[in-house]
Amino acid sequence: MLAVIDYGAGNLRSVLHALNYLGIENMRLVHSADELEGADKIILPGVGAFGAGMQQLHAQGLVQPIKDAVFAGIPYLGICLGMQFLFERSDEMGDHEGLGILTGSVTRFPHDMSLKVPHMGWNQLDIQRDSSLFDDLPVDASAYFVHSYYCAPANPDDILATVDYGIPFTAAVQRDHIYGVQFHPEKSQRTGLQILTNFLAI
Repeated sequence: MLAVIDYGAGNLRSVLHALNYLGIENMRLVHSADELEGADKIILPGVGAFGAGMQQLHAQGLVQPIKDAVFAGIPYLGICLGMQFLFERSDEMGDHEGLGILTGSVTRFPHDMSLKVPHMGWNQLDIQRDSSLFDDLPVDASAYFVHSYYCAPANPDDILATVDYGIPFTAAVQRDHIYGVQFHPEKSQRTGLQILTNFLAI
C-alpha cells in the first residue's frame, strides 16, 4: 500500500492526479498514525512554510510514526517541503526542528543574489551518482522548481542531484531507501512521471 501523507499541503491534488495517471490502485491518503499502518511506501508532498508544516504533522500525530516507518526500512519520497522535513532544522521564519532523518539544515537563498527568489521554473538536473530513482531519465533531464529555501546536507554522500541557480544547491537526496526531491515531479512532465514510476518500482 502506498501511503500519501495529507497534512493539508497545497500540491497534494496535483500529486494524486499524477499517481492516478500512473494507474496506482493500492493507495491511501494518510491523516493519522493508524492510517499509516500497513504502508510499504510513503510519499510526503508539501509546499509552504517549514515550521507550519511540521506543526501540522505533530498535530496529526504523524511525526514519530513517519520516523519509525522510515527507520524500519519503508521507502520514503519527500517532495519539495517533504524533502526539507527530512533534515534536522530550518531557519525559515525562525528556527524549526525537522524529522532529523538526514543530517543538515534548510536555509534561504542569499539575499544578495542577482536572481529572483523564489526560484521558480525549469532547471536542468546535474545528477551526481547512479540511483534507481533516476533510471531512464535523459542526460539533460530538467525539472520544475518553486522554492525560496534549499537543503544543505551535512553528509555530501546524501546528495543525489544538484542544480545551479546563482549558487549550486541540492536538488535531490538519497540515503538507502530514503529519497527527497526539491522539485515537483507532479509538474515536471515526462521526467517527473518517470521519477514517480521509478520510486513506485523500488
